Amino acid sequence: MRIQHNISLKPYNTFGIDVTAKHFVSVSNISELKEVLSLPEFPAKLILGGGSNMLLTKDQDKLVIHINLKGIDIISEDDNFVIVKANAGENWHEFVLWCMKNNFGGLENLSLIPGNVGTSPIQNIGAYGVELKDTFVSCETISVSNLSTQTFLKSECDFGYRDSIFKQKKDQHIITNVTFKFTKHNHKLNINYGTISSELELVGIKNPSIQDISKAVISIRESKLPNPKVIGNSGSFFKNPVITSKEFEKLLVNFPDAPSFSVSTNEVKVPAGWLIEKAGFKGKHFGNYGVHKYQALVLVNYGGAKGSDILNLSKLIQKTVLRLFNISIEAEVNIL
Repeated sequence: MRIQHNISLKPYNTFGIDVTAKHFVSVSNISELKEVLSLPEFPAKLILGGGSNMLLTKDQDKLVIHINLKGIDIISEDDNFVIVKANAGENWHEFVLWCMKNNFGGLENLSLIPGNVGTSPIQNIGAYGVELKDTFVSCETISVSNLSTQTFLKSECDFGYRDSIFKQKKDQHIITNVTFKFTKHNHKLNINYGTISSELELVGIKNPSIQDISKAVISIRESKLPNPKVIGNSGSFFKNPVITSKEFEKLLVNFPDAPSFSVSTNEVKVPAGWLIEKAGFKGKHFGNYGVHKYQALVLVNYGGAKGSDILNLSKLIQKTVLRLFNISIEAEVNIL
């Protein structure tokens, strides 16, 4: 472990924003993490995982701590289920592929989501009708303030749509590992959300395995989402807004083609991507940044853009959507 100074964070965030960390350290075990957290000369700290859910808008004077804890372990199993613990620094998609290789079911719909395992509970990441909480058992954390360790069970995490206790109590706990419960056979398949079923039909698969679903999701995501290694982005920048059924009825008066997904008896979720596209932003360029041509939810850095450029564009989109549809859309990424 070595503290470095004046380090570019460009390789550490998927937007590829080139800001400088005044102080930077990468930790690979719990002892190192506790050591750097207790350093009195660095009272302000920024925890950095996979860098996939953040927009860096300025240089960071805090001590940036990169969580690089690795390892995947099978804790227990029986004939039907397996309990797996993955450390926070494991790449999320590589972990999903590891599950697919071992025929552990539950995460196949969450293939190719950027980021690391440790940050997945913060957002309660989700895609194609599946959320992290569906397989989550518990996670272990370290308190930033007093270095105490704590285990959070699923019932204690207050999971919601792209939300959790860790997001609500930001920067109080560092997740060091996450424990999941997966099926070993008789997997519960979810292929009715989005275009998964049609993607499977295209390749002639009628009775899909979890591996088939994972491949279908990867194909869909690759066809409409830019690879962060090629075009800087953070995946979906905005949450899908949830509005009342009465509000949606008003929307249908002027926009009869508006799509929605039922959330409860009196609430529906409206795709933010549809709102942004209808507002005229899909594929729009603003010099070296803009909105992706295939997915309006994704804001992109074509190279050399500043975080403030992306932030200002997001505010313009929010303001326009509110004016046109009277619907507020909330940023999903953390603005730093």
